[in-house]
Amino acid sequence: MEEANEREKLTLVTRKSCFGLPTSCPNCLPVYVYLKFSATPFDLDFNLNNPDSDQIPYVESGTYVAYNNEKGGVIRSLSEDGFVDLDSQVRGIPEWISAKAMVDSWLADATIYELWVGSDGTSAHKIYYSDLPWPLGKILYLKQVHVVKQILGITKENAERREEEIYRNANDAFSALSTRLGEQAYFFENRPTSLDAVFLGHALFTLYALPETSVLRSKLLEHDNLVRYTEKYKSELVDSSGSSSSGTHSQSDPSSSVPRRPSQWSSKPKSKPKREKTEEEKKFRRRAKYFLVTQLVAVLVFLSLFGGSDAAEVELDEDDDGADYD
Repeated sequence: MEEANEREKLTLVTRKSCFGLPTSCPNCLPVYVYLKFSATPFDLDFNLNNPDSDQIPYVESGTYVAYNNEKGGVIRSLSEDGFVDLDSQVRGIPEWISAKAMVDSWLADATIYELWVGSDGTSAHKIYYSDLPWPLGKILYLKQVHVVKQILGITKENAERREEEIYRNANDAFSALSTRLGEQAYFFENRPTSLDAVFLGHALFTLYALPETSVLRSKLLEHDNLVRYTEKYKSELVDSSGSSSSGTHSQSDPSSSVPRRPSQWSSKPKSKPKREKTEEEKKFRRRAKYFLVTQLVAVLVFLSLFGGSDAAEVELDEDDDGADYD
């Protein structure tokens, strides 16, 4: 019994909090909400040293680690590995499957489009790169814009058409989900599922992390019941003082962490007296510096390989958007 209880003590590692959200990363929010819906106790840690890692978010429990980029993501891993499964009663329902696919594809595409291509990049910088030196953050941002355009199949020739498709699909998804939800508490079976968690993570990010000029945000605001649904669970799961998650740390990898001052999301806020850094912590700080140097070298190599027309196109797009992080 004691071993089973130990197994439930999870640590969710995400990108940092901002915009009034426990984590502002659009990939991390659904996992946070999923654990909240399941009432699973967990600690919330922040990883600030790997801004472009596709392993984040990840969940640790003892020697167990579930990464974002493995086995279909953290939520699926937690379900298949027997930690948390909210979908056991809906997994075979065709309507649930199609609704989940809509959120995972159409709304996910619209989110990354707005974050990296359809805006001035201010939100992306604050979430991913604000803790890095400005030149490195700027270069990593431009690199990610290039990557997202490739993922979404956006070229110079089809940019306008792809934008219309992305927003049309997102609008169709909002309409279908609004109809499905109606005035119910959840989308299916009067209970939370991963569909609720993934959509709520998307909606929280759209309403609170994207700028007021966001096209995606304006389309979501057209559906009052989806907005009420989002605000209801933000109040219950995010703003509630009785949070089941506690502790906030900064990590450079799944196996090492450096305690940080508890944030507003910590349910056990207490200050610790200053102490001398251990050898392990000094080693960690050196590793963090090495990480920044290697990232800079990697980015410079990337720019040299993808220079010429592609790099010029990204830089030109950035100039048009007028992003300025000074």
